[in-house]
Amino acid sequence: MEIIDISRDMLHCDIYPGDPVPRHEIVHSIPKGDECNLSAIYAGLHTGTHVDAPLHFLDKGGSVEEQPLSSFIGECAVLAVPPGPITADYVERKFPRAEERILIKGGGRAYFMDSAAMELAMYKTKLIGTDSLSVGTSGAQTAVHRAFLRENIAILEGLVLENVEPGNYFLMAQPLKIGGAEAAFCRAVLIADYIFWSR
Repeated sequence: MEIIDISRDMLHCDIYPGDPVPRHEIVHSIPKGDECNLSAIYAGLHTGTHVDAPLHFLDKGGSVEEQPLSSFIGECAVLAVPPGPITADYVERKFPRAEERILIKGGGRAYFMDSAAMELAMYKTKLIGTDSLSVGTSGAQTAVHRAFLRENIAILEGLVLENVEPGNYFLMAQPLKIGGAEAAFCRAVLIADYIFWSR
């Protein structure tokens, strides 16, 4: 089984402007005479590879632990797109209509226009993922996120896809169970060979 890690190291990754800078603190240390090693981490929930729940942009939206795990596990398509804005016309011409999970490989610089997000929201999509820090862009985040989250389309941001060829894979990207939170970290992986499922 070929497993491809598509997650960022949350302590050594780019942070969305204004988000907390993550830090790792040693609480107990064996070399310092403690019985065990124990550490703590402080980070915004949108650090590194993470999932956005509807609550992130919808006041009465569901929190992350309420999202169906089936959205984050299953067949997916990795789609290469040019850096820059993804338009509604581009979605209509280039995006597969039958894929439930689509991961965008745009060199970390592709983002959806609000019209493109609304177009894709009409498809059978359960999850949209991106190797950018966000599915939107600075100054134009709200409409894009709401277009997806209103339709209960899971958002997976901060992927590492530079060494992943476009094509079909099996995705596993379950968010951590954090009750009442608008987002959660996840360890996202792709399985590249068709061992336990078939199309």
